[in-house]
Amino acid sequence: MTAFPHLFSPITVGPKTFRNRVFSTGHMTCLLDHNQEPDARFVAYHESRARGGAGLIITEAAKLHPSTGKRNLDASNDGCIPGYRRVAEAVQKHGCAIFGQLGHSGIYGVTTGDGSLGVAYGPSQARAERTHNVSREMPRAFVREIIAAYGSAAGRMKKAGLDGVEILASHSLLPAQFINPNLNRRTDEYGGSFENRMRFLNETIAAVRENVGHDIVVGVRISGDELIADGADPDELMEVCRIVGNAGSIDYLNVIAGSMLGLSGSIHVVPPMNVEAGYLAPMAEAVKKLVPIPVLVAGRINQPQEAERILATGQADMCGMTRAQIADPEMANKAREGRTDDIRACIACNQACIGHMQMGLGISCIQRPETGRELDYEVKQPAAAPRTVIVAGGGPAGMKAAAVAAERGHRVILCEKASRLGGQALLAQELPGRAEFGGIVTNLAREMARHGVEVRLNTEVTRAMIEAEGAGAVIVATGALPWRPEIEGEDEAHLVDAWAVIRGEANVGGRVVIADWRCDWIGLGLAEKLARDGCKVTLAVNGYMPGQTIQMYVRDRWIGDLHRLGVETIPYARLFGADATSAYLQHVTSGEPIIVEEVDTIVTALGHHSVTGLADSLEDWEGEVLMAGDCLSPRTCEEAVFEGLKAGVAV
Repeated sequence: MTAFPHLFSPITVGPKTFRNRVFSTGHMTCLLDHNQEPDARFVAYHESRARGGAGLIITEAAKLHPSTGKRNLDASNDGCIPGYRRVAEAVQKHGCAIFGQLGHSGIYGVTTGDGSLGVAYGPSQARAERTHNVSREMPRAFVREIIAAYGSAAGRMKKAGLDGVEILASHSLLPAQFINPNLNRRTDEYGGSFENRMRFLNETIAAVRENVGHDIVVGVRISGDELIADGADPDELMEVCRIVGNAGSIDYLNVIAGSMLGLSGSIHVVPPMNVEAGYLAPMAEAVKKLVPIPVLVAGRINQPQEAERILATGQADMCGMTRAQIADPEMANKAREGRTDDIRACIACNQACIGHMQMGLGISCIQRPETGRELDYEVKQPAAAPRTVIVAGGGPAGMKAAAVAAERGHRVILCEKASRLGGQALLAQELPGRAEFGGIVTNLAREMARHGVEVRLNTEVTRAMIEAEGAGAVIVATGALPWRPEIEGEDEAHLVDAWAVIRGEANVGGRVVIADWRCDWIGLGLAEKLARDGCKVTLAVNGYMPGQTIQMYVRDRWIGDLHRLGVETIPYARLFGADATSAYLQHVTSGEPIIVEEVDTIVTALGHHSVTGLADSLEDWEGEVLMAGDCLSPRTCEEAVFEGLKAGVAV
């Protein structure tokens, strides 16, 4: 008997029945070969989630016509069929259904693959605020060509053996652009009245259905609210849902929010951790009241408890838990079997999932670097000669190294100098809206416990201790400490470092300058914390924007929050000096001074320096020494955990 009876009940959608109501939404993986077709990494990635218990996997948006981007999975010709067939067979053998997804970016923009910008075609000539390009109006014949291309691509997906096809009318993509009168100013049969603006979507659905018949599923994904200036009217979008949901031509509606065309809307494509879990369920519920077909929903549903609540209250029929399964492909099986404490919950940091995609890199997860690297790391080979391994440092790098080494059969002792595990993750979780970041500590601690790691807190590793334990290997993960450069005038000024402020150890005055060299979560989080505490805050960043080094949806949401809180930001600024009442900054490109007066406190976030004492002391030790994380070079949690994985595999 499962604790989640609604989540793990079967559901019939059109001609198919799924074993449960957990699905993975379409998301770009960047795990494609040079022809933009699924490769072995793509197959292994999706098979892992199917093996892990998902009921349905929807693969990423595929290019259906040469007029859309070069980075997409290419379904515009028959060359896609073998790759789709391989992934379909790999997923279906585990009892999981698999759909393809069809998308056209329209006015959003086109990448050509050679660095130049392509021609973006849309319903009318229009401006895309996020990409700053202007589209070309599609001639009528071209509109019909694109509609036919949707149908042809869907037919290829059926031929490859997929169980269904999803049409993307969400996130202000092409069908949604036709619906929106702010973007569609056509005077032919595809523009003007609401009925005419619906024509593109209706004819696209018809073309897809004509090519696939009624023995596979056809669905539409749609934003109930695009959440941008000049977005489609939410009432009209609800009417779109009512019309297509009652027409008998599709089998489900998949409800989401947001838009790719504006920064405010794009935040909702992959919402960060300071967005409420399951926040789009009421929107799905509103659609569900209008239609007789199943309604699917996603949007920060990262735990089975949240999904069960949404289903039990009748707000939706299936729950998209995409990042939940990126962080833990076994999430569904663990929930069904009652092993909820073993679930590695997504913390919505966005760093290695959507963050990697936006850099053109293969998908992964900062908590689970095996994701996207299944072929190399998912199966842990037993150690050929198990031995005692000491791990020095209980931050994310050390915890991951210890868990993996123990999983492979070593006797592992992890020693942490402080009284708690977690390292810098303990700081991150103390900032406003970042409590979930602490989940990485909980999750890694559970992995260590599950594999039998011995943990010793308040214990510093020394060479004498290593020898006393008879260790054959040491993994050094001793982390880093705040960088403390000499600053002219610091004896006169009130300077405190970021760690002290986060820990509540510093007395901060009412007028604060944050000198943010890192341009990451520390400066943004400190600015929000101090502004909410009532301080007047200036955030001076040594880069071109606050949060320059973190994923854009996280950054953009945060910058908006700081604007509402009245935080002043100064880009291109390095800390040069200080006195009792002023911060002296220097513009990083012009070299000119920037002076902030009437300052009570300067908070420094100037980077970190590696703690290498233990590693240095072991240079002539005969055993194996490996290093991971910030003690190698101060970077981020992603590198720390990945290097911990590699050390645990190598030892």
